[in-house]
Amino acid sequence: MKALVMREPGIARIEDVPEPKMGSGEALLRVRRIGLCGSDLNTFRGRNPLVSFPRIPGHEVAATILALSEERPGLAVGMDVTLSPYTSCGQCAACRSGRNNACQRNQTLGVQRDGALTERISVPVAKLYPARLQLRELCLVEPLTVGFHAVGRACVAAGETVAVFGCGGVGLGAVAASAFRGATTIAVDVDDAKLATAKQAGATHTIHSRRQNLSEAQAALTGGLGPDVIIEAVGTPETFRAAVEEVSWTGRVVYIGYAKEPVTYETRLFVQKELDIRGSRNALPEDFRSVIQMLEQGRFPVDAAITTIAPLDEAPQLLEAWSADPAQFTKIMIDLDQP
Repeated sequence: MKALVMREPGIARIEDVPEPKMGSGEALLRVRRIGLCGSDLNTFRGRNPLVSFPRIPGHEVAATILALSEERPGLAVGMDVTLSPYTSCGQCAACRSGRNNACQRNQTLGVQRDGALTERISVPVAKLYPARLQLRELCLVEPLTVGFHAVGRACVAAGETVAVFGCGGVGLGAVAASAFRGATTIAVDVDDAKLATAKQAGATHTIHSRRQNLSEAQAALTGGLGPDVIIEAVGTPETFRAAVEEVSWTGRVVYIGYAKEPVTYETRLFVQKELDIRGSRNALPEDFRSVIQMLEQGRFPVDAAITTIAPLDEAPQLLEAWSADPAQFTKIMIDLDQP
């Protein structure tokens, strides 16, 4: 069967790989569509420290069940599903506390182990999520859950003001989740198209931080108090610092992005403002269920969030184009139904 294989940084090609073997407690899936995200781009560029080569990418999955190793309630052959791409050891401190999304030994599809950008895969039945959604929507579930989890980590409540720094796929999830909870949501980015999509996803206000002064704009929108919550989904030292500087006193900051270099803080703000500062990683089952509920209600701009849908054979060229001009793309999907 065919798969996209990243042989080394900058080298991706379509190759024949062995068929998967369905184990006990697993389902054999026909992969229908795969979304690519920033971690896939970093892998292609050789900038993902968690990846070894060769590697098959792909963890944003829409698939159809071909076979089940055993009967499971709510699942049947022929059903369309998405899945959680994470593993958990059950033994580390995170797993023991019920937060297996942050498992110390997690292995994500397409990162620490081969992913789903292939014609068929076999995965644990417990990782599957059926939904009344189209394939393109199923493909968006996992990336949106990451933003939903961050909003959960921030304990966002109706009536609060939340600013989201970065409106890529993950940031859009945080915007949508904040709006879904009834918060006034401020989307911050440097791209007009992404801000327009964020508006459709539920942002009450938008700030173009290259054309507007971020501090002045947020002060104007919050009566000078600053947002109750800031969620950072960019991953630069500047946005890491700005989150702490711009959030309200006694506010909450949640980091999703990884800064690519050390960040220097004025740490007195941590104490003087008495801030809650949290990290957010991956997602939990309740995040998947919440995203599916939102999508089933038609409360997300699916078409606006997708830049390109292309067949598997075009994936290597798309990765090269994406690497050369990342701003050109928001969400790339690979359609394995196309010849």
